[in-house]
Amino acid sequence: MSEAIDYRNLHTAGAISITGVSKSFGKLKALDDVSLELEPGSVTVILGPSGSGKSTLLRTINHLERVDEGYIQIDGDYIGYQRRGDKLYELKEQAILRQRINVGYVFQNFNLFPHLTVLENLIEAPIAHRQLSRHEAIDRAGELLDVVGLRHKADAWPRHLSGGQQQRIAIARALMLNPRVMLFDEPTSALDPELVGEVLDVIKKLARSGTTLVIVTHEVGFAREVADNVVFMVDGRIVEQGSSNQVLNQPRHERTKRFLARVL
Repeated sequence: MSEAIDYRNLHTAGAISITGVSKSFGKLKALDDVSLELEPGSVTVILGPSGSGKSTLLRTINHLERVDEGYIQIDGDYIGYQRRGDKLYELKEQAILRQRINVGYVFQNFNLFPHLTVLENLIEAPIAHRQLSRHEAIDRAGELLDVVGLRHKADAWPRHLSGGQQQRIAIARALMLNPRVMLFDEPTSALDPELVGEVLDVIKKLARSGTTLVIVTHEVGFAREVADNVVFMVDGRIVEQGSSNQVLNQPRHERTKRFLARVL
């Protein structure tokens, strides 16, 4: 892939504010009073053992999971809710879907539409949301396929692509709506080890582009390379957060130290 990609005008960065968020599934408290402030254009990696609430937190940022307490804002807008007086009321589904345009989400398992070609996967949403004409959407899709190094696969079916290629297409599709924030939920966990690098390379390029990225991953080396901030979670709580250098090289919390000792 070329390093000479011009990312300007691909996306605008959003500020994320998470305030006192809790979420339970039955008796399990997946998130417990989580608060976090993420600057526009920052790259944040969320680490932690399995079951620590990392993916649940990510899913609350675009209201794929409703919160039980607290609230989340992107650029000051409440996600999934509107405020009337001192109360928050959940938005109707259509309004929530409009909000999600601003939040790109890349899943573990790609979630490409198998009955659509690569190009059709990319252009469907911006046309459906009336953001772009078909001609404009095709042009933008070509630009983004260049970003992920897969313009030559525009007419391919997802089943004919490797896992790494499918995930790169999923990233391009998420960028089609010009989101303010990009969320990645363990984007390499479903890949064979030899395919991990090609996906991480694309995310590294995005990290240099100025969009706001939040990445749940177990790839600590990758976090060290790209993250501005690292958040470490255990049992639904943030036990440590700070700069990449501080959390990964000089962790203060005993749980963080034990986790890093196991994975490094």
